[in-house]
Amino acid sequence: MNFPNYRDFYQKALIPIGSADQAELTSAESDFESFSTHWLIALEGELATKPNEYYHWKVKIFPSNSEGTFSWNKPFYTSTEMESFDNAIEVSRTFELYSKNDQIHTTNLQEKIC
Repeated sequence: MNFPNYRDFYQKALIPIGSADQAELTSAESDFESFSTHWLIALEGELATKPNEYYHWKVKIFPSNSEGTFSWNKPFYTSTEMESFDNAIEVSRTFELYSKNDQIHTTNLQEKIC
């Protein structure tokens, strides 16, 4: 798989999508239907300034299949930029808990990409 930030992309374990989140995902956009069994939560870094090798981080949530195949250019959610990798990890952990409890759809995802 080849996508723009492949060197600065850290995906976490796949989490099965619950029935309530599945209903929200299906109603969001038909393009997600082929990747609708699991959530893939990832951290993506983007170089902010070249001299200092400083990165901004985003948390992204992708619909995925059980093998981890996902459409890198169609995230379900993208967070705002964070300057701290530690903050991005904490946000991703929060989304992991929501997804394990079938509650991604209840979390006011302000930057939902649909």
